[in-house]
Amino acid sequence: MIVSMIQIIFEIPDVDSIKEKRRIIRSVREKLQRRFHMSAAEVDLQDSLSFAQIGGALVSNSREFGEKVMNKAFEMIEREVPVRIQDMSIHSEEF
Repeated sequence: MIVSMIQIIFEIPDVDSIKEKRRIIRSVREKLQRRFHMSAAEVDLQDSLSFAQIGGALVSNSREFGEKVMNKAFEMIEREVPVRIQDMSIHSEEF
């Protein structure tokens, strides 16, 4: 069993409230879950108004498949979400 993981830290420009930040985070999480069938959550920086850290994971039988899905998920965020990516990492573990 292979678990592929993605971690993304991004800046959300022009956000004036936690409510607005939560709306954007919820949208990103739901897109990752719906389109890529992965688990996703805000994993850190909850107290920051303009930064967020999201983690996602996918279980499969192939490292290549899992990392390909993670890269497609990252590309979707870059294209569709109005954020500035600060850091991104993809990692797979075999269990």
